[in-house]
Amino acid sequence: MHPLTLMAVGLYGKVLPNQNGAPIRLVVPWKYGFKSIKSIVGIDLVETPPQTTWNRLQPDEYGFFANVNPAVDHPRWSQASERRIGDFQRRDTLPFNGYAAQVAQLYSGMDLRKFY
Repeated sequence: MHPLTLMAVGLYGKVLPNQNGAPIRLVVPWKYGFKSIKSIVGIDLVETPPQTTWNRLQPDEYGFFANVNPAVDHPRWSQASERRIGDFQRRDTLPFNGYAAQVAQLYSGMDLRKFY
């Protein structure tokens, strides 16, 4: 329900292709490139957070609320810097992928070292 989140049904003025998550894809910019829904095939409203592929396969790596947190290393790599597609140099990673001013309040009270 956050205003930065959107449901994409197209890309560059055309219908969303399969490789980009057709028929509909949830875009969550502050989690983009870390973990995100790739394609929606159904929607279930549930009382508790569901188990996901990420936290089933690597429960110590990806919690349900996980985000990009440059202050906390992933168990297998550092999140402190990144190299964006098309760039040759690494740059410092920004908290919440640069959307901290807009979304940090969604995580107030959470241990961001645990839910990195």
